[in-house]
Amino acid sequence: MKNLLRPALVLFMLLSLITGIGYPLLTMGVSQLAFPYQTNGSLIVRDGTPVGSALIGQAFDAPDYFHGRPSATSPAPYNAMASGGSNLGPGNPALLAAVKQRLAMLRTANPQAVGPVPSELVMASASGLDPDISPAAAEWQAPRVARARGLPLVWVRVLIRAQTRAPSLGVFGQPRVNVLALNLALDAAARHVSDNAGR
Repeated sequence: MKNLLRPALVLFMLLSLITGIGYPLLTMGVSQLAFPYQTNGSLIVRDGTPVGSALIGQAFDAPDYFHGRPSATSPAPYNAMASGGSNLGPGNPALLAAVKQRLAMLRTANPQAVGPVPSELVMASASGLDPDISPAAAEWQAPRVARARGLPLVWVRVLIRAQTRAPSLGVFGQPRVNVLALNLALDAAARHVSDNAGR
């Protein structure tokens, strides 16, 4: 029995060192060298301070900011510790009631918007953390944001186009706009206008 136990313990310790310490350190070192932005959480930084991640949405509800997709996480929206959807089917009365309520709120908050409300503004994503919306969803909100900011609508639309990212590798996914990045660009544009107005 001792002849079997000793090699088993040695092998256990060796594999623990390789897979539990060596491999994680190696992969972390390589990823820090090759992909530091992604390895450190894809953080978005403003004035040297992290303000969020490009991978996790944030709740924006002020009229002078673009709003992202609804989040079904609890106890708060965009809770990364509770990632998940509502798991309600398309015919579920609770989901239909939530969608109707969101539609009414969006129509009230965006009286200048024309056309149908883009679906991602009323339906949560499967993760509840989606940081992006479609360019169409951003354009639909543009009149409200421009009016609240006192900016020309054309400027807001230029910001949307500048923040629109193409499908990955040109074919995977759809064009998308990161809501946090767009709102930060909006803040920068508003500061620029304010600084120039004060001169």
